[in-house]
Amino acid sequence: MRYLLITYYQKATGQIDETTAVSKNLKPHDIQTCSVILDFKKLQVVKAHMNGVTVPKDFNKIVEYYIQHYENIIKRLFTENGYEIDFKQPEQTQPNPG
Repeated sequence: MRYLLITYYQKATGQIDETTAVSKNLKPHDIQTCSVILDFKKLQVVKAHMNGVTVPKDFNKIVEYYIQHYENIIKRLFTENGYEIDFKQPEQTQPNPG
């Protein structure tokens, strides 16, 4: 798989929901309907907008945000596209006993 596709939509209740998919190829329908499209082969943002507002196309920042929610999917996309990424967890400080 090459692309991470995220689509935001508003339910009748006004609540915003999202769907996530991965794909080998982009279809014209994906480009029209998806809110966020990330290309993990070229490491670039194909599309990024929220409620009609275009957000900065910074691949690293967008991946940092979505990895909190879709860690396994994103790690798999990097690996399948030939990238070895070292995902370091933030170091946790130990409480001082004194």
